[in-house]
Amino acid sequence: MSDQTVLHVKGRVLVGPEEVKDELWVVDGRISYERPRAEAVTVRGWALPGLVDAHCHVGLDHHGAVDEATSEKQALTDRDAGTLLIRDAGSPADTRWIDDREDLPKIIRAGRHIARTRRYIRNFAHEIEPDDLVAYVAQEARRGDGWVKLVGDWIDRDAGDLTACWPREAVEAAIAEAHRLGARVTAHCFAEDSLRDLVEAGIDCIEHATGLTEDTIPLFAERGVAIVPTLVNIATFPALASGGESRFPKWSAHMRRLHENRYDTVRAAYDAGIPVFVGTDAGGSLAHGLVAAEVAELVKAGIPPIQALSATTWGAREWLGRPVLEEGAPADLVVYEEDPRADVRVLAGPRRVLLNGRVIG
Repeated sequence: MSDQTVLHVKGRVLVGPEEVKDELWVVDGRISYERPRAEAVTVRGWALPGLVDAHCHVGLDHHGAVDEATSEKQALTDRDAGTLLIRDAGSPADTRWIDDREDLPKIIRAGRHIARTRRYIRNFAHEIEPDDLVAYVAQEARRGDGWVKLVGDWIDRDAGDLTACWPREAVEAAIAEAHRLGARVTAHCFAEDSLRDLVEAGIDCIEHATGLTEDTIPLFAERGVAIVPTLVNIATFPALASGGESRFPKWSAHMRRLHENRYDTVRAAYDAGIPVFVGTDAGGSLAHGLVAAEVAELVKAGIPPIQALSATTWGAREWLGRPVLEEGAPADLVVYEEDPRADVRVLAGPRRVLLNGRVIG
């Protein structure tokens, strides 16, 4: 099929949570709701905007940066699962070459993680002290695509448990600098202690957010701070806890509690009005292509299916400033055999993937 083939997507086009159209056309790689004169190849099914993984790491594995061939394989795995827009939440690899590939997902980068010295996974992050935080945030704001990623907490070996990484005044200054440069800031946070300082300092998003409590949930809701729960990653906590129990029993017990409360935490956040988005945390130790599993986890946590679906489609794209299935938008969409609103597990089996108007799978 040539790049210039006109496509006719026919069936049910899910333009929004409640807005459904019967058909659209793809002309010169873009969406049109006006019938063209040219002959068209028909694609039938239930169409959604390309799925969003708002916490993914292309160019990274558990050792650190990977080569371009491995990065390509990661991106292809996500694409074939229907993920056509990725917010890359920290990577030490330069993946700008992907932007020149019409057949790979679009990536919104947050630069490289910024962590406290010896307080994160080796080879992942810039490891610095608080006095350098503003300078490094400015550097990554300029290198990224409108996002910066901090490591907000990690195990403190002296304390034997998770503790906050940054003093309040350091994150206030760093977030203010990022905002001055037009970037939003997110932070990895498992535990409870760092959340209030980060939110009151003006942070835009928290990754994982397993440490949300009755005290901090209203603060997040009031400030409109989003969370990306990465429940498919939180599922690994028991194994991590077992592996560290002999050296860090306090940390292990804490990780198990966070895991046990994970669904209640996410549901309480959603009920309070906190924006919740889909992210898998693929690329460190987790496999790519898990977006459907994460949507199913949000539903298991008690988020209504249509809202869990929005968290990886319409709502996620609006949050990231990217188009959905609107007139003239790039034709990035996924077609399914059945209605994914009725059963989100349908997302695990795309019938067709269209990226930049080309049928990929």
